[in-house]
Amino acid sequence: MRSQWECLLQNLGCWQGSFTRLSAKGEILEDIPSETSLELNSGNQTVRQVVRRFYDGQPQDLVLEYRSLNKSTTFFENGAFSQGALQFAPYTEFGAELGLIHGDCRLRLVLIYDKASQLDRITFIREHLPNNTTPTRPDLTLSDLLGKWEGEAITIAADWLEPEVMSTVTEWKQEGDRVIMSLQIQTPIGTKTIASSARLDPQNPQILNFEQDTLSIQTLFLPDGASVTCPVEIATGQPFRIALSWLIEPRQHQRMIRSYDRKGGWTDLTLVTERKVG
Repeated sequence: MRSQWECLLQNLGCWQGSFTRLSAKGEILEDIPSETSLELNSGNQTVRQVVRRFYDGQPQDLVLEYRSLNKSTTFFENGAFSQGALQFAPYTEFGAELGLIHGDCRLRLVLIYDKASQLDRITFIREHLPNNTTPTRPDLTLSDLLGKWEGEAITIAADWLEPEVMSTVTEWKQEGDRVIMSLQIQTPIGTKTIASSARLDPQNPQILNFEQDTLSIQTLFLPDGASVTCPVEIATGQPFRIALSWLIEPRQHQRMIRSYDRKGGWTDLTLVTERKVG
């Protein structure tokens, strides 16, 4: 297993793309061209990150330097990562970022909840290295996910113990406007099954509304084969998850899940990689 620092270094390079600001319903409000560079300075001890966004053609830079990583940021071996609040608390802003990486492309998403715990802002970031030849992926649709997927889940706990690797089977089925998703995880003590049901939004087929008693959960289908699943509102005393998914190829899928417990504490980060088998 690579160290967290070595995993960060998988993101070195000049990533070109855009920061797309979305409404809580997935509507594109603004698209800002960007260039994010990560460079390793001499001695391999400092990473310098420059986030350059172009507003009306004029660059604005944000410069950050890293000598170490804290608990709020967690990386996987391929460079995929998440950073965010370690604790949700009412009456304060809450946010998290999830980032997936595949070859010369990266996909990132930032969610911000306001002081009333309502989903307030979404920033969707699509990036690639120079001379990228990967074609732009189409907008994700429900039909892309229907079927059976098999793969593995890698979970890193909040205490950064050795990652746990488990095999997975995910199935998506549609019955009219109702969608059923089931996930089976092979744990050391047996098979764990998680099932959930959702309905297509009658006003917007790019939104799935999950049927839960405790939290209002939605999935937004996004451009470039992406989707985000998250609570519309975070409720005190209820566990919740934030997930970013990416259909890299028609039969290859990644998903990152950031989980919080009923006390609002961050518990773990999971990266799921699956292939369609039926």
